[in-house]
Amino acid sequence: MKRGMMFFVLVSLGFPPFHLAAAQQPKKVSRIGYLSSFDRSGESARAEAIRLALRERGYIEGQNIAIEYRYAEGKRDRVPELAAELVRLKVDIVVAAGGIATARAAKNATETIPIIMVGQGSDPVEAGLIESLARPGGNVTGVTNLTRELGGKRLELLKEAVPKVARVAVLFDPANRPNVLEVKKVLPVAAGALKLTIQPWEVRDSDGFEKVFAALNKPRPDGLYVPGGGPLMSTNLKRIVGFALKSRLPSTYYDREFVNAGGLMSYTADTADSYRRVAYYVDRILKGDKPADLPVEQPTKFELVINLKTAKQIGLTVPPSVLARADKVIR
Repeated sequence: MKRGMMFFVLVSLGFPPFHLAAAQQPKKVSRIGYLSSFDRSGESARAEAIRLALRERGYIEGQNIAIEYRYAEGKRDRVPELAAELVRLKVDIVVAAGGIATARAAKNATETIPIIMVGQGSDPVEAGLIESLARPGGNVTGVTNLTRELGGKRLELLKEAVPKVARVAVLFDPANRPNVLEVKKVLPVAAGALKLTIQPWEVRDSDGFEKVFAALNKPRPDGLYVPGGGPLMSTNLKRIVGFALKSRLPSTYYDREFVNAGGLMSYTADTADSYRRVAYYVDRILKGDKPADLPVEQPTKFELVINLKTAKQIGLTVPPSVLARADKVIR
């Protein structure tokens, strides 16, 4: 049969022309696994920032991407299990939200699926996740937030906001390596320069907070510091902030969510900005780039958040020089 006659017969029988049939083939829906060590409510704003940034790049959930969400609800032993579940689903990319431990669980679950890390955490090179920031070398890339390295700056800002502070209690999770390094290496150096005394208090699980809170009043500190990273502090955010308010303790944190809940102040990398940056990595990887060749980014934007309602409640007047440097003031 001649080519023209074949075309006519196929169209007559209801078959579309070849070029139209090709055009009508359904587009591939890429599957993204979202792995978080936190709970759904705590991650909702951050996950939404990623969704909006993806939409700006043409990736719309339910159309050309599907996102599988897995939350460990603060139970660190569940993270590896959830990572393995996403691998079994054969997702195209895993977004590991929540720091080094989450990214490590994802990496232990797969050496081939690209992993984009984001959230609080320490040095991913030191943690063995990547070879270098410029050339990650494996299947992990993303954004690192320098949580631990900002510890000295947080202490400095607390001292400026509360000049009389001399003893600072530090709540930390001994099972969280970045916490331990911050408490044992970073904070003592900064405290020495600021003439502050650090009082470390270990909290191993949710049941341990009340015991520590009771012991904290003897001797009573002048301030409270919560180091960055890990689900234990995040999932007990309201208990920590409530204790600081009840005890009239000036407090400083690694995440603005603590300040939104009633903490005094926080200084950290702009978390929303780093989560939006995930969309860039998703786009590049879906277009064929390898994680090994995509440099890990460090934050360029930082924010100081101060809660003046809390300051008033605990009887503190924040110096105008500190307020002037705040990126956000809750009044």
